[in-house]
Amino acid sequence: MLTQSLRDPFAHLLGPFEQVEVKSAPVSTLAAHRPRRTLADRVRGALMGLTGGNGTVLEHTEKAWASITFAGTRHEVVLEFCGAEAVAAGEELIERLPDHEFTLPGQLVADADIAKVDHRFGAMERLEVTAVLLLLEEG
Repeated sequence: MLTQSLRDPFAHLLGPFEQVEVKSAPVSTLAAHRPRRTLADRVRGALMGLTGGNGTVLEHTEKAWASITFAGTRHEVVLEFCGAEAVAAGEELIERLPDHEFTLPGQLVADADIAKVDHRFGAMERLEVTAVLLLLEEG
């Protein structure tokens, strides 16, 4: 036979959190750990390094691919540059990307190219660049 209790079974959830016993690491220790950077994060970081931080990533798609001898990923990154200074950085990216030597751990950049450029002039100059990188796994 089940007994009935008049006590609220969820009272501990709404009570003060200082009284809740925690058996994991303290919050201050957890805050010190930063999340692991993915390959996509590293690709975006490398591209932003080429622009001096002047661009904004609008879109990033990553697609895995493999052949008989190689495996890797294809990254398509759309960057936006607004304003004269940022547009100049975007134009420098267009010029430097195909010959740039990337250093991505465990990856070789087989191809880096600009697939599309949309440059709009006017009061607010804007440049949109689509960069495509083909990465091969080392090893």
